[in-house]
Amino acid sequence: LDTKTILASVKTMVTGDLDDCACDVETIDAFNNNKLFPQLQTLLESDYFRFYKVNLNKACPFWATSSHCGLRDCAVKPCSPNEVPEGVRASHHNKYSAASNEPQQPDCEQEDQLGAVNVSLSNETREALLNWNRHDDEAERFCVVDDEESPDSQYVDLLLNPERFTGYRGADAWQIWNSIYEENCFKPLAVKRPLLPNVLHSSSGNDAKIFHSWLEGQCVEKRAFYRLISGLHASINIHLSARYLLDDTWFQKKWGHNVPEFQKRFDAELTAGEGPKRLRNLYFLYLIELRALAKALPFFQRSSFRLYTGRAQEDRKHKEMMLDILQLARSFPLHFDETSLFAGDEKEAAKLKEDIRLAFLNISRIMDCVGCFKCRLWGKLQTQGLGTALKILFSGRQIEALPPPGAQPPAFQLSRQEIVSLFNAFGRISTSIRELQNFRELLAEEP
Repeated sequence: LDTKTILASVKTMVTGDLDDCACDVETIDAFNNNKLFPQLQTLLESDYFRFYKVNLNKACPFWATSSHCGLRDCAVKPCSPNEVPEGVRASHHNKYSAASNEPQQPDCEQEDQLGAVNVSLSNETREALLNWNRHDDEAERFCVVDDEESPDSQYVDLLLNPERFTGYRGADAWQIWNSIYEENCFKPLAVKRPLLPNVLHSSSGNDAKIFHSWLEGQCVEKRAFYRLISGLHASINIHLSARYLLDDTWFQKKWGHNVPEFQKRFDAELTAGEGPKRLRNLYFLYLIELRALAKALPFFQRSSFRLYTGRAQEDRKHKEMMLDILQLARSFPLHFDETSLFAGDEKEAAKLKEDIRLAFLNISRIMDCVGCFKCRLWGKLQTQGLGTALKILFSGRQIEALPPPGAQPPAFQLSRQEIVSLFNAFGRISTSIRELQNFRELLAEEP
């Protein structure tokens, strides 16, 4: 390769150490592209992980939406009941309570225990306990979880509804991201967020300097929060550039890599230096979600935990595959150290954590304002996956204190919906890192 070609490629990419963590781009690239990515993609093709239950008909809670996107590529095809494995559809396996995971007790023993409960607890007390449990569960969550029992919630086959360019853009799409950044990332209105050129509201180079100076002055927790959102945004833009509609004729559609679109979003010169910063935030997001997977290993290692689809042999095989991936995640040599977060004064740290939890909860609600159904599907899944990763990351003590088999139900729980979103969301980030390698190679081939 000549010097000009190499420099053109480097302008779009990032290298070296990452901020706020002891890791570098090259270590992540090698680990993800050569080891983790191939195994994870195979797992996500299995029946347990490919079917995601979601409500795409919830009204936007923040502003009136005139209509949904009319583009044909925005449509989502839900599954018919016979397309979803019976075990996935069985509601009592969707939540990992003691009843659905632990070995079933003999009927007489169950009756004895139920009788004891009925004698010792009034109806009001039992209802209060249920409400407390629901409250405790909600207090741990960083995102809104759709009600799986709602008639508007439907199963979607993620493999048949891939995330890709749909044509959804313009004022409606800009309003989504603007609301996320301006109202939920702790940013004062006086500080302007640097935007890509040629968007609805472009900012000057001086605005960018002021913004990054403000960001560096924030506490590490708020800085990390912004970087997670920016990294998620970057990842979505990579997916749209990598699966772009290149040709649309009456007899075929051709999807593939759109190098100019990728450069428009990430090239240093074309983005006034912002593109590479956003790619670095993508790597930061990768480290956060990778760390969460590693920390969740004890939860999934329990013998009572099953990837239940009703096909016992496949379920055992896929659980082994999942555990191999989690062991691989744990073996990563330069994990993010979450103990650096919320490490100050106990009361101030607790308030900051709650502020961040509520901000992310709000962002997950904004996903119901996305006009394109396919974008809404993947937006909801990826924000829920990141929210589940944050829940895991800050539940370390509960995970470490998981009771032995047969003991009381663990305090830490994940629903099937959270598990499917966790792995698929990380699959999207892993795919983005792999696609960067593809774009490097395509840029190197350009004359």
